[in-house]
Amino acid sequence: MTGGVDDSYVLLDGPWTHRFIHANGSRFHVAELGTGPLVLFLHGFPEFWWAWHRVLPVVAEAGYRAVAADLRGYGASDKPPRGYDGYTMAADAVGMIRALGERSAALVGSGYGGFVAWAAAAFHPRMVRRLVVTASAHPLRLRSAVLVDPRGQLVASSPMLKFQIPRYEHVLTRNGAALVGRYLRRWGGPQWVASPGFAAYEAACRTAMRIPQAAFCALEAYRWAFRSALRLQGYRFVKLMQRPLTTPTLQLHGDLDPAVLPRTAIGSGRYVMADYEWRPLERIGHFPHVECPDLVAAEVVRWLKAG
Repeated sequence: MTGGVDDSYVLLDGPWTHRFIHANGSRFHVAELGTGPLVLFLHGFPEFWWAWHRVLPVVAEAGYRAVAADLRGYGASDKPPRGYDGYTMAADAVGMIRALGERSAALVGSGYGGFVAWAAAAFHPRMVRRLVVTASAHPLRLRSAVLVDPRGQLVASSPMLKFQIPRYEHVLTRNGAALVGRYLRRWGGPQWVASPGFAAYEAACRTAMRIPQAAFCALEAYRWAFRSALRLQGYRFVKLMQRPLTTPTLQLHGDLDPAVLPRTAIGSGRYVMADYEWRPLERIGHFPHVECPDLVAAEVVRWLKAG
């Protein structure tokens, strides 16, 4: 049940401006703050653009145009029945850069948004000046770890296996999207989960996931990631992702991340032939951008200014 939740819920007030832009054949909602070189932020599952609300003001204050988007299928962005493959979502990201009037931008992605950012930088290197990924291994590194680390990354990825079950979106949204809250608690660092701000963030993510079709769309991306492994489309994706990244890349990762294990993520640097830096975050889980937003914002600004 959706409980009457609609897209307007995610238009949360703040110092930013809400806009709708058209890119890659769909309409996307973004929250924008500041002026200067464009920095586009991509959230992960089970979040929405609000994941970056503590990071945007710091990056904008540092002299950048900070824009957080709702990914295809999330929040107030369009929710078409298809288009959740890696190619289309990477094209969404670079399409948004063009729609925002820029020829290139820095991309910052977390979780599944990191997957999209890795792919966008690989497929459209001229459009991505610099890359920051948090809580996200390079797609080929994650794929390899699921196969060779069955007691580690395969077990950690077990929720994504459940996402393959038809109509599992109804399980996700049952009881006010209670399962979303359980994922946040399971994947978040203990200090954050026990903090006063956790309950409000959990409530926001649970409500946003109850927007009609949002849960279905969110799971479709994971369904494609698994099912494409046995199809020609997936083979082509792997071949394209094997090309070394030429975008300077900063990788931030919580040392307590139970969803994408640190030992999985740390191998991502082998796919980057440009400047690359691995930065572990102590006592942090799968959501660094909300668990330690000031640190993440400072690292993003440092990496942007290094270029």
